[in-house]
Amino acid sequence: MSPVVGITTDVYDRDGVPTCRVADAYAVCVDRAGGLPVLLSPRAGRADELASMLDAVVLTGGDDPIMEDFGGRTHPAATPVHPTRQAFERALLDALHERGTPVLGICLGMQYMALHAGGNLDQDLAEPAARMHRDATHGVRGEGGWPFGDGPVHSRHHQAVTDAGALRVLARADDGLIEAVGDPDARFWIGVQWHPERTGHGPLGQSLFDALIRACGD
Repeated sequence: MSPVVGITTDVYDRDGVPTCRVADAYAVCVDRAGGLPVLLSPRAGRADELASMLDAVVLTGGDDPIMEDFGGRTHPAATPVHPTRQAFERALLDALHERGTPVLGICLGMQYMALHAGGNLDQDLAEPAARMHRDATHGVRGEGGWPFGDGPVHSRHHQAVTDAGALRVLARADDGLIEAVGDPDARFWIGVQWHPERTGHGPLGQSLFDALIRACGD
């Protein structure tokens, strides 16, 4: 049986109706790695039950965290994520962390992992960092035991982790911005600020999904 991999979905209002969606590229990468992709409807009250059914999870990209839930204030320049999604992913992270389930967080997903671990964000990057990270390709350099090497990645974000909390910084961009965080003691608990599903450089793209699936058998 293939490992069952939950993929979080975004929530937006379609003519006043909350609607879920997610780029198919995440599922393509999970499938290519040998996992069975399953899209998750955001139900915070069922997060623990869902977590018990999953072998791994991909926390996808999206809009910006609602910082009041983490003891902060949401920046005026932020585009807040739908509250239903945030409530679900916070509850899901609690359940997955307790179980030791492998998790790959991408962009917003990495930010949620850092905030869950007590970290913090720069909610609106200033120039020149903003230009370098908003829908652009740049280099990253690993540190702290990062196993995937250095190379070019594709980023699309205007916020960034400034404090990884209880997690370890695992990679930085050429300008020093934190690009990957994780728990080296976990089976696989890694967040990346870039989009590996859009990154052509294999070791920093598809290889992350491959490693996530391998971790399901550890």
